Amino acid sequence: MMTFIFVGPTLPADEIARTQGFVFLPPVAQGDLYRAARLRPRAIGVIDGFFSGAPSVWHKEILWAISQGIPVFGSASMGALRAAELHAFGMRGVGRIFEAFRDGALEDDDEVAVVHGPAELDYVGASEAMVNIRATLARAEVEGVVSPASRRALDAFAKSLFFPQRSWEALLAGAAAQGVAESEQAALRDWLPRGRVDQKRLDALEMLAAMGEAPNQSEHAGPKFNFEWTVFWDEFVQRSDAVSEKAGSSLQQRILDELRLEGPEAYARVEAMALLRMVAASGAARPVTALPREDLQATLTDLRTRLGLFARADLDRWVARHDLDAVSLERLLADETSVKNLRDRSRGALEPFLLDELRLGGAYERLAERARKKSDALGAFEASPNNGFPQSHAIALRLWFFERCLRRPLPDDVEESARRLGFANAASLDSALQRERLFLEILQRAEKA
Repeated sequence: MMTFIFVGPTLPADEIARTQGFVFLPPVAQGDLYRAARLRPRAIGVIDGFFSGAPSVWHKEILWAISQGIPVFGSASMGALRAAELHAFGMRGVGRIFEAFRDGALEDDDEVAVVHGPAELDYVGASEAMVNIRATLARAEVEGVVSPASRRALDAFAKSLFFPQRSWEALLAGAAAQGVAESEQAALRDWLPRGRVDQKRLDALEMLAAMGEAPNQSEHAGPKFNFEWTVFWDEFVQRSDAVSEKAGSSLQQRILDELRLEGPEAYARVEAMALLRMVAASGAARPVTALPREDLQATLTDLRTRLGLFARADLDRWVARHDLDAVSLERLLADETSVKNLRDRSRGALEPFLLDELRLGGAYERLAERARKKSDALGAFEASPNNGFPQSHAIALRLWFFERCLRRPLPDDVEESARRLGFANAASLDSALQRERLFLEILQRAEKA
């Protein structure tokens, strides 16, 4: 069974890549956890979530998941906040940060809030969480790096800063004004690279370990409350379901994704005939202008990479075996470059011709049936703009697709390989791989049920 983890800046890319047995999703926003729970996972873990820019995960959707018998864990950041608020109802908090909020030692959301980059940059953090600053300064005091008075002064100064402005650079820059001696400032600056405590990361890893052990525990106890179906919940469910339907409405796009996932050879065969159909329909003519020499060279480099002709001797033997000379090789490269240019120019306009070729070639119904089954199974995840995997997990998905599904090495240029598969870019490929992997896991779960 699947276990979903909502995570973003708290765990670095390499931590996620090394972790097995979980499906990692981006920071949770309102509706995401409800849609995840509809897939009936073994458990759901919340680490990161949105505080601004998108509505935060609603307490009621967490309670609904728990009422359905799905264990929900929380830790480190948004997860720690919600777990502290809902632990009496059965949400399972893990880690020191959760305990501090649960026991009232911490109360403010800004203790865990940070600013971070987008998914494409692995949600790289751009500020330091107050809980990490507190833990680090406490350790610095224990190790004699700063005095108790300086630790308290720096704590208070960090807390006074707006959370996006919190960083060790800002803290050290303002230390003198807080009465911290220059010797302590220098000692802290030298100590930080090895002494900094990332309490959010430690708590998140503790939660993953706890969730990994959950299957060996006794049967989960039932919910400690009766879930009330209110008019507000009814409106929320209708909105969430409507978003799912809208996101999954483009069946033809899904059909083409199914074709693309069958590999570059399958897609190239259909694409070639679709290009022919498009040219026949539009009367597109071959450009009469000479192609730039650098374009021809790029085509030759691509050809050698595809055919494994890395040494000049290998290329010469291939040219000889295929009855080519310098003139005919250049013509072949010019034609291949023209086809590539036509493909690039026509990418958006080609889709109707691709679908027509699938209809006439007999593959349309098969791909449409699989696309419908996948959309039905993944309806819970077709909603949010935040439903892409972190970049670190995208790398794992790419390895799985190229090496295990297509049985070939992960290409050096994933962007170009994505375009050869008919995707707009690598991000579109990643999105399709996310859906495919989730769908296969759902099928496996159904077979075992």
